[in-house]
Amino acid sequence: MTPLALRLAGAVLAVLLSAPMAARAQVEVRMWTLLSGGDGARMSELVQRFNASQREVRVVSTTLKWGEPFYTKLITSSVVGAGPDIATVHLSRMTNLAGGGVLRPIAPHELQDAGLAPSDFYPRQWQKSQHAGKTYAVPLDLHPLVLYYNKTLVGRAGLLDASGVLRPIEGFDALTDAFRAVRQATGRPGMTMESSQSSYAIWRLWITMLAQRNAPLIENRRFAYGPAGVDSLARISSWFKAGYAQPGLDYAASTSQFMGGNAGFMINGVWEVPEMVRATRQGTLGFEYGIVPLPRMFGNDSVWADSHAFAIPANEGRPMSQQKARAVMRFIAFVSKHSLGWAEGGHVLAYRPVAESPAARALQPNSAYAGVARHVIYDPDAWYMGAAGPLEAMASKYLPAALSSQLAPAQALRMFETEAARLIRKRPPRY
Repeated sequence: MTPLALRLAGAVLAVLLSAPMAARAQVEVRMWTLLSGGDGARMSELVQRFNASQREVRVVSTTLKWGEPFYTKLITSSVVGAGPDIATVHLSRMTNLAGGGVLRPIAPHELQDAGLAPSDFYPRQWQKSQHAGKTYAVPLDLHPLVLYYNKTLVGRAGLLDASGVLRPIEGFDALTDAFRAVRQATGRPGMTMESSQSSYAIWRLWITMLAQRNAPLIENRRFAYGPAGVDSLARISSWFKAGYAQPGLDYAASTSQFMGGNAGFMINGVWEVPEMVRATRQGTLGFEYGIVPLPRMFGNDSVWADSHAFAIPANEGRPMSQQKARAVMRFIAFVSKHSLGWAEGGHVLAYRPVAESPAARALQPNSAYAGVARHVIYDPDAWYMGAAGPLEAMASKYLPAALSSQLAPAQALRMFETEAARLIRKRPPRY
């Protein structure tokens, strides 16, 4: 065989061998997510876009039930080495998950190889993704409490400026006066928020007030909020006692009350933005709405928030290969860099190059509250804190009773403390 024929035969053989090898080389990444509804649909779209953008990695996503069922399954599966390759988690659960050995740290070189850097993310979110000096998650967003308002009802109360925007509200008394004005001018509740037993909104608003008053929640394994905590809960309760808000509403009822045009304001998270946008586009809302950051009620602009993030389960006894780790980080980087669509869920993006882009800055209504990223506070760092965590669940049993006058604020907090005391004194678990 001539040299030329040998070279041709070698080239043909290389082509024949490379095709099955490429097929075998595709890395499958299994992801568990607690994202459902609109967030779930947006994440599914990002997964599809990533899979279509290249052939080396394929992400397969499974949606599990939000809350404690998700975290229980993630913890138990990672401990026995049967967890996914990547999971979406809340940054408020970092102390619990990272400190408990459920998550694997992400090395600096893994971030760098994926084209990511700590400076790409807002400092508060990046700080919350750390534990014991190591990175355990890559932030995707933050979703704070905000104040929604019905321009028709609020306008009748004389609270809009000439351009139809809510006049600035600063101070607890000014906020209360706004609720009262709507009630007096329209006969409808000035404000709505979920307030039934097992509601989380009261916890989020209460710790926002504590942060604005520079009052610590827990110090040295003891509750330390003192009179400021009792007073804050009493002030929230006063809105319900005065008839400015209706007690006993669950989440669905409170959001329906606002979207039905039957409340001037709504205290809720930004995750309701997609529904507001959808109803406006379809012409079913019945009024024009606005959104502003939750007002400063006391000494500063702190406001509760949480964040979705990507994390890698430790999977005891089944360490992740370098090839799989590169595939996981490649997906995380893709989502970070293509996260503009994620902001349509109302979220404030954590990846700064996209969050600060002209397209993101122009996104409505997000631009009205995007600056809140500088003021967000999370649940304090402790193993029992965070989204659907045990302390939040205990608070949701007792604090709502103060809103319906079933318990005095001091009594509700005392009962909460009594049940939670054993929890905060317990040593952090190592799963």
